[in-house]
Amino acid sequence: MPTITKKELIDRIAVETNLSRVEIKRVVQALLDQVIVELARDNRIELRDFGIFEPKLRAPRTAQNPRTLERVAVPARRTVKFKAGRLMSESLNPKDKSAMEPKVVVGGARKRPVAAGAASSK
Repeated sequence: MPTITKKELIDRIAVETNLSRVEIKRVVQALLDQVIVELARDNRIELRDFGIFEPKLRAPRTAQNPRTLERVAVPARRTVKFKAGRLMSESLNPKDKSAMEPKVVVGGARKRPVAAGAASSK
């Protein structure tokens, strides 16, 4: 499984939007910084169709060192839970296995398949 870095994502967005790499990097970093700030403030972040980031408190527990079998107290700690949104879930688990590409268009409206015989709402 290949790893895509933030730099690679910035390069791809710059090519697709014809904006400078510096501008895209600044916007992406500002977005990520704000996500971190809001989660630290214990706020939930909802990005429609993408997913939800939610801070959670993990309860204290007793764990066991596998090497020595010694019991160790693990204190409570805050963590982040992520729940995938509809478009992400559909892209990861497509009904049509040949359609593995996401149906998202950067910089434009996303394209949703219309059921056969369904009238357009435009």
